[in-house]
Amino acid sequence: MEVPICDAVYTDPKPMRNCVRISLLLVAASMPLCGQTSAQVPQPQPSPTMSSKLTPEAVHRSALVIDTHADTPQRFVDENYDLGSPLDGGNLNLESARKGNLGAEFFSIWVEPKLYKGQYARRTLILIDAVKQQVARHPDQMMFVATPEGIELAHREHKLAALMGIEGGHSIEDSLALLRQYYALGVRYMTLTWSNSNGWADSSGDIDDTSVPHTKEGLTEFGKDVVYEMNRLGMMVDVSHVSDRTFFRTLVITRAPVIASHSSARALCNAPRNMTDDMLRAVANSGGPGSKGGVVQVNFYSAFISQAYYDASKAQKPEVDKAVQALKDKDKAEGRETTYEEISKLERQFADRIPRPPLSALIDHIDHIAKVSGVDHVGLGSDFDGVSGQLPEEIDSVADLPKITAALMERGYSAEDCRRILGGNLLRVFREVQAVAKELQAENRPRITDKQSVEK
Repeated sequence: MEVPICDAVYTDPKPMRNCVRISLLLVAASMPLCGQTSAQVPQPQPSPTMSSKLTPEAVHRSALVIDTHADTPQRFVDENYDLGSPLDGGNLNLESARKGNLGAEFFSIWVEPKLYKGQYARRTLILIDAVKQQVARHPDQMMFVATPEGIELAHREHKLAALMGIEGGHSIEDSLALLRQYYALGVRYMTLTWSNSNGWADSSGDIDDTSVPHTKEGLTEFGKDVVYEMNRLGMMVDVSHVSDRTFFRTLVITRAPVIASHSSARALCNAPRNMTDDMLRAVANSGGPGSKGGVVQVNFYSAFISQAYYDASKAQKPEVDKAVQALKDKDKAEGRETTYEEISKLERQFADRIPRPPLSALIDHIDHIAKVSGVDHVGLGSDFDGVSGQLPEEIDSVADLPKITAALMERGYSAEDCRRILGGNLLRVFREVQAVAKELQAENRPRITDKQSVEK
């Protein structure tokens, strides 16, 4: 903290000597420098952290912007897409990242559970490799990192920091050995479930489906070991997608603060994927004694931020499911397998019939979470390239992220508040998760083996 001169209290054992010194300095400061006109004297520039008149654009440019969820790896693999290419209907490429001042992106490693049944690990490794191949193609614009310090280093070098998060615990195939290997490859968070329950954790996507087996308490004994091992490794525990019961059980078990990599507020849009106010507060209070708590990264998907859009999408679902099945039947008759890309494009055709909600709907969720759990516990988890439906109006790509900062400032959020929301909060949680990992690794506790039972 800097103290204004008018408020400073100065005491010195030799006051007269200092008065003389100050007088001489004032006289010297008033004299022109030899050979230098007043126009040539460099004027001090206000620091971004000190100026109260920063524009939204300046605030956004001064922030280290971190997005915790983009499904672009599916495009890398299935469409042979390159980040140096035009968007071509997508939401993220290198040009849009520059325009949006995106500092770090967590690329989602998501394996569609039905299309890749029996080969979850194989598909996971292919997607991990695809992310690293993008970095190898663009070393002048990207940097693969796995630590908070790495994010800051990439930012200083004006490169996009590329990180990874696994979306769905089915990727580990009930193996802690696989979990550890994914961490070794650079994965720094794992969403305990996707929309499918996996035997050791329950999903909000099928919790009401009686044909799907679920746990008794939200996590099996193996599920508890998964959470502990993630804490020990330094992998952030992601509670997006999980059932409410699994959510609260996880927060009892975890020794480190958790994240919700792409979830919004259920009070504003009653989608099971969103979080109740009690859950928002629980995330903010997650972690062990002395923890500063976790963070909820707001999802941009229209069906998670607008009740009207969610209701329209839900009403449309039977028709969409019928069309998808017809596509699969047609492809099967022709001796080929339907790809996720084809299904996504078909679903998008239906979604385009529903009007997009305004940008203010997205800002409402950020604002609500900040008011319920505190401004230190909200961030951005866009779900770019991962929704078959629409994003809100004015948000078409990463290049539009500055509009969020402008909208927040219009609602009275300070420059520092915006910097926290845009990335500072996530960076803080990431640091604490790694600090907890060091503590756990130093404990004299037997290492969990890979023979742990997966029984409920």
